Amino acid sequence: MVRALFPGTFDPIHYGHMDIAERASRLFDEIVIAVYDKPLKNLLFSPEERISLVEQSFRDHPKIRIVGYSGLTVNMAHQIDAQVIVRGLRVFSDFEFEFRMALANHRLAPDIEIVSFITNEEHTFLSSTTVREIAMLDGDVSSMVPPHVEAALKRKVREMSDSQRPANSLRD
Repeated sequence: MVRALFPGTFDPIHYGHMDIAERASRLFDEIVIAVYDKPLKNLLFSPEERISLVEQSFRDHPKIRIVGYSGLTVNMAHQIDAQVIVRGLRVFSDFEFEFRMALANHRLAPDIEIVSFITNEEHTFLSSTTVREIAMLDGDVSSMVPPHVEAALKRKVREMSDSQRPANSLRD
């Protein structure tokens, strides 16, 4: 059995993430989506909220399971006996970052392969940052995220004060 780890912050999960996971599930026996708890960036949703949104997104996919994690991704891969780490590439600028990360991960864990999926064309503009910014400006994200994620974004934006919203954004 080949188990693949698909790590990320998923803040929030969007259709680009879902496309990568679903395509990977056609190649591997099991996909473990690992939601990273404390990345070095600002998050909108708590780890528990992000895990819940990802779980809801894949509840009908028997080959996909969701876990939370912290620490090195390769350590998580070893912990769950994953032979592969799945990553997604949207645009050319992603390649340099992912290439350096793959080399570092290979240095740390040469027994784990990194497999990168090129995003489908309709998702090349999608990033969690873009989705968050559009949602915070009361824009329509219904074509970017599942309905339950859209509802969670609307709730979160309502809870935020104007001072908590980003100063520079897509409206600049």
